[in-house]
Amino acid sequence: MKLRYSQTSPYVRKVLMVAHETGLADRIELCPVNVWGPDNPIVRENPLAKIPTLLTEDGMVLFDSPVIAEYLDSLHGGRKLLPPGAGKDRWIALRQQALGDGICDAAVLRRMESLRPESLRSADWDSRQRAAMVRAFDRLEEEAGDLPPPDAPTIGGLAVLSAMAYLDFRFGHEPWRPGHPTLARWFEAATRRPSFLATEPPTE
Repeated sequence: MKLRYSQTSPYVRKVLMVAHETGLADRIELCPVNVWGPDNPIVRENPLAKIPTLLTEDGMVLFDSPVIAEYLDSLHGGRKLLPPGAGKDRWIALRQQALGDGICDAAVLRRMESLRPESLRSADWDSRQRAAMVRAFDRLEEEAGDLPPPDAPTIGGLAVLSAMAYLDFRFGHEPWRPGHPTLARWFEAATRRPSFLATEPPTE
């Protein structure tokens, strides 16, 4: 398999953590790509020109991160990261993934806005995205008891973990830990997972 990726993308990191948790990391060739490049070959594979994009061994092209994560989870015989069936555990894990990915959506939009010329930036847009991030963390703190234990990760837990790490990476000037003590303790324990340690982005 080939994964079109960037080391700093939180969505890519989630997928890479899934690859490590499922024992599939050695079967994936990592192919760095600049999605902003003028001759970006990813547009021939993914019309959205977004990462991560996975090229499977049988010729399929899969995107985006929830689809890739579910595909990888289907390839191994161990404990599934997406709880099977249609019970409550599955829906909680999927909702947590949506919250984690949503935090990343807002954070990436804010990051892109900050890179625009100052005269073109919208303070209202930034404020709207920041408010969404704060609300999501407040909800996660309220429902922290539903987060998976670090020694039994789910796709939801990995998505939340990736989102928290991305905020530390890009928004360290806006600490999320104050007011979220239970999340902070969970994060500290979860960061000891080998899959997390193996997917640290480079220091910029």
